[in-house]
Amino acid sequence: MSIDKEEKIVVVGAGLMGTGIAHGFASSGYPTVLVDTNPESLARARDNIGKILSDGVGLGKVTAESAQASLARLATSGDLSEAARGADWLVETVSEKLEVKKAVVAQAEPLLAPGAIIATNTSALSVTEIAASLAAPERVIGMHFFNPVHKMKLVELVRGLATSDEALVRTRALCDAMGKTSIVVNESPGLTTSRMSALLGNEAMYMLQEGTASAEDIDTALRLGFNHPMGPLELGDLTGWDTRLSVLRYLHQTLGEKFRPCPLIIKMVAAGRLGRKTGHGVYRYDEGKRVPGSGLKASAL
Repeated sequence: MSIDKEEKIVVVGAGLMGTGIAHGFASSGYPTVLVDTNPESLARARDNIGKILSDGVGLGKVTAESAQASLARLATSGDLSEAARGADWLVETVSEKLEVKKAVVAQAEPLLAPGAIIATNTSALSVTEIAASLAAPERVIGMHFFNPVHKMKLVELVRGLATSDEALVRTRALCDAMGKTSIVVNESPGLTTSRMSALLGNEAMYMLQEGTASAEDIDTALRLGFNHPMGPLELGDLTGWDTRLSVLRYLHQTLGEKFRPCPLIIKMVAAGRLGRKTGHGVYRYDEGKRVPGSGLKASAL
């Protein structure tokens, strides 16, 4: 099955993930609208997408003409109701709060084209709950991308209780058209990757809190000992510790004590040390680059 390149895709949320997903659709040939109520977020997202494309040109991965065509296919909007009108796909990437996600899809549903697919990029919340308040829950599916979207090949497709076979087949075809590899997950808290990553990152923070090793050494152990491309503390800084804490709290509530958030994560979030996006998490960052030797040590806690 192939997806018509004339089908309009709306991405809601111009944060890190929404930016990457919008770039992925536009660069794969689909007319794409990125929606956010914050004009600064939209401007920043468009600049970041332009940089991804220009870097691709510089590396010889895409032509200048292809990059320009991708940008031309990308529009931005501050009005979800206007952007969603007649769209064939809606992918929401707003904050990991169930009520916020439900409000977004409920607002968009009556405006979309008949048979449109509604996808949620949630990493832990229930697709079934998000879909339950809609008139057509069978067209809702989880479409969990990974950061950075333009480099990461995997997409987890999550079947809620009502998700139809047609929605799954069409969404898998869309992943194929983007050059992504998709896996199918029957809905479960944390899916596959978020559940494993949250547990690993949480344990790494407990080790740091207890003084087992420095942040740099914990990350080095995972990179060199298990061939991970990035250590769990580096990954937490990239993802954002506020997002990681939200996921851990949900998993703790649904799956039990082994997912109880490390107190150090709670302390860091309260202090605004969220990671790369604030310039300070487990490590410090200067213009997006990690400052060598800046990792937290037990003596500083």
